[in-house]
Amino acid sequence: MDLWRLVEGQHGVVSRRQLLDLGVGARAIEHRLARGRLHLVDRGIYAVGRPELTRHGHWMAAVLACGPGAMLSHGSAAALWGIGGERRGIEVTARMASPRRRPGLRVYRRPTLADCNVDSRDEIPVTGIVQTLVDLAASLQPRALERAVNEADRLDHVAPPALRVALEVHRCEPGVKSLRELLDRPTFRLTRSELERLFLPIAAQAGLPTPLTKQRLNGFEVDFHWPDLGLVVETDGLRYHRTPAEQARDRRRDQAHTAAGLTQLRFTHDQVRHEPEQVRATLGATARRLRSLRETPPRPPPAPA
Repeated sequence: MDLWRLVEGQHGVVSRRQLLDLGVGARAIEHRLARGRLHLVDRGIYAVGRPELTRHGHWMAAVLACGPGAMLSHGSAAALWGIGGERRGIEVTARMASPRRRPGLRVYRRPTLADCNVDSRDEIPVTGIVQTLVDLAASLQPRALERAVNEADRLDHVAPPALRVALEVHRCEPGVKSLRELLDRPTFRLTRSELERLFLPIAAQAGLPTPLTKQRLNGFEVDFHWPDLGLVVETDGLRYHRTPAEQARDRRRDQAHTAAGLTQLRFTHDQVRHEPEQVRATLGATARRLRSLRETPPRPPPAPA
């Protein structure tokens, strides 16, 4: 790889080791520094062409300064992934046993960090999205952590159910407990048989007959359907933001049912398991209203004047 292609891929910065590996000797480096073709950013790290660096350039310089295998992490990784912001300056994880201290950098020594927890974004080495969320969870307040998880879901980096499963690999790390507490109820999902076993008695106690299940209606599969009442109940496993495609499909489904004159209710699996009284009360009130509407004879049209 030639120098300019390397520099372009590294946001305008290069390390002394990389220059030497490309055949640019020590005297040539000093000459370029004197002529203003290289600009010292940190010990052994140079900006090429001009001294000003973009934000990505500063991130890349920090990674290069911390040696082979280093990567952005914690708040800086969150900023690069687009799920948060830096709070303590640039944060870098170094995989060297004893990285040098760097003014202005917060460096974490993790020589045993597995390759599966390392990623690259905008050509900058960075902790993977799950590792980043685990690291954030060790210091963020619950609301800030929830925002980060929501953003990761919204940007399609990782959905909450997949994140919950991935935490098994990180179970001994600080932050995992906080993430699990945040995720356990919102990502709670019953199996189909468990859902029916819990939901059907609630519906019966609310005065509803046994519904049809998994029926095709208006081009969509519905969870529970009472044809005599014109009532449909859908159950969701997630409370977090759904992807744009899923949201669009949900809107089309809701609009199709409304256009067909149906009443639709939506409960989460968590509500069915943990808030049965609320589900029962809502079902009962809705059923009474629908029965009243069906039992009330239609008004005759007004007599012509």
